Amino acid sequence: MPDIVRSLEREKSIVSWLQTISKDASAVYLLGDVFDFWFEYKTVVPKGFVRFLGAVSQLTDSGIPVYLFPGNHDLWVGNYLETECGVTVVKEATTIHLGDEICFLHHGDGLGPGDAAYKWLKKVFLSKIAQRVFAMIHPRIGVTFAQKISKKSRLSQNPREDNYLGDSKEHLTLFCKNYLESCKTQKPKYFIFGHRHLLLDIDLGDGRRYINLGEWLHGSQYAEYDGVELKLKTWLPKV
Repeated sequence: MPDIVRSLEREKSIVSWLQTISKDASAVYLLGDVFDFWFEYKTVVPKGFVRFLGAVSQLTDSGIPVYLFPGNHDLWVGNYLETECGVTVVKEATTIHLGDEICFLHHGDGLGPGDAAYKWLKKVFLSKIAQRVFAMIHPRIGVTFAQKISKKSRLSQNPREDNYLGDSKEHLTLFCKNYLESCKTQKPKYFIFGHRHLLLDIDLGDGRRYINLGEWLHGSQYAEYDGVELKLKTWLPKV
């Protein structure tokens, strides 16, 4: 189980990655679950993440846009990251152009068939009433409790590729296939998500791919578009 020391090492590794890619990056997309838990009170935000937030701010200050797609762990992101760090928060699925190709981006939670209980719960959490009620709880209690639940949920996941349920059962794979079948305009070549915490590169046919970026708790993967091709890479910082 990660402790403070290992969490700090991971944060420094992420910062090193951000600093390295800043030399060539035209934009950075963070696909959610960046924080185990995040909630913005009127004058309080969760402590920690100073090095990471500083590195992100350096990117935006230098003119490199950073886009954050909130995940189910950090869905209560407000305007703090936008006003203090210059981040653009994107709360809906969106498409971007990578060269001549279309890329579909989203955290991935709530997409695809099934999972009705979570979809209902997400709507409750995103409601103004739920957020106002939570805001009434003292941060010492509310944030501490939420962080424990969130970490327990994340650490219980075993990010092994054999946890992939198969093309006929995976919600995100089914979403991609259904989206392509119903698409009336130019079809995306890439679908990129992060919700499953598995490193995946699924062939959707006709050269189209569903890519899941894995996670940085056990690994350090990311996707990079070099102007010609989208590649999955692993960050190996210099020791």
